[in-house]
Amino acid sequence: MAQLQYYAYPDYGVHLREVNSYSQAVRVGDRIECSGQDPLDSSLGGWDYTSGEMKENLYEEIDQAFENVDHNLKDAGGKGWSQVFRVNSYHTDMSDEALGHMIKNLRKWMPDHQPLLTCVGVTKLGRGSMRIEIEVSAYVGA
Repeated sequence: MAQLQYYAYPDYGVHLREVNSYSQAVRVGDRIECSGQDPLDSSLGGWDYTSGEMKENLYEEIDQAFENVDHNLKDAGGKGWSQVFRVNSYHTDMSDEALGHMIKNLRKWMPDHQPLLTCVGVTKLGRGSMRIEIEVSAYVGA
């Protein structure tokens, strides 16, 4: 059986591990599984490494969640989105515009392949006023 190796990226990922008792990613064999990534800043309970602020615009929030997934995968030893084969996303806004922006990001971050995708509409997500959360599975090879 493969060994499990858990990851929590510096700063907010470590904080979540210590306070809420969960990791940002786990590597098992040739896979990385990522916890849901959100676009909130550290004062609200999430992580935004570019500005430290909550994104007001839904499109910017979606963009930031994709950036956070990329950072999380790389922190766990992966190459980023190029290795992702499954995306599960949770949305409080399932409008055509919001989902269209999600698809735009999938094409941007994975121009050479199309992963499995499940989008789920929810009434509320786990922290603050976040409107999207993305979790992924990546194949990183043996």
